[in-house]
Amino acid sequence: QLQLVESGGGLVQPGGSLRLSCAASGSTLGAYGVGWFRQAPGKEREGVSCIDVGGTTYYTDSVKGRFTISKDNAKNEAYLQMNGLKPEDTATYYCVASWRAAKSMCAALDGHVQWGQGTQVTVSS
Repeated sequence: QLQLVESGGGLVQPGGSLRLSCAASGSTLGAYGVGWFRQAPGKEREGVSCIDVGGTTYYTDSVKGRFTISKDNAKNEAYLQMNGLKPEDTATYYCVASWRAAKSMCAALDGHVQWGQGTQVTVSS
């Protein structure tokens, strides 16, 4: 059974960078698309960036030009490089494995194959 574990979160100052990792086990991540979602306290979970099996990517407007999603199928990992972080990026970040197309993946909270447990990102001075 596919399992996902996120890492790389932490406390960073505004304008700083973090790279989140999503490590897969139990199955080959190359068979799935991967999405990154986030949930801030008191807010709904939202899709941030997704990459489907074909390599098509999607970014929500608030992170375009700052975040980059990627996958390394050989390492069975996916990543979210986050630059120019803002306080409003503070949230728990989750990765998902999915068979959906990128934009559809990021638009849906259900119908995914597996979710990770999340990693906290805090942007504060």
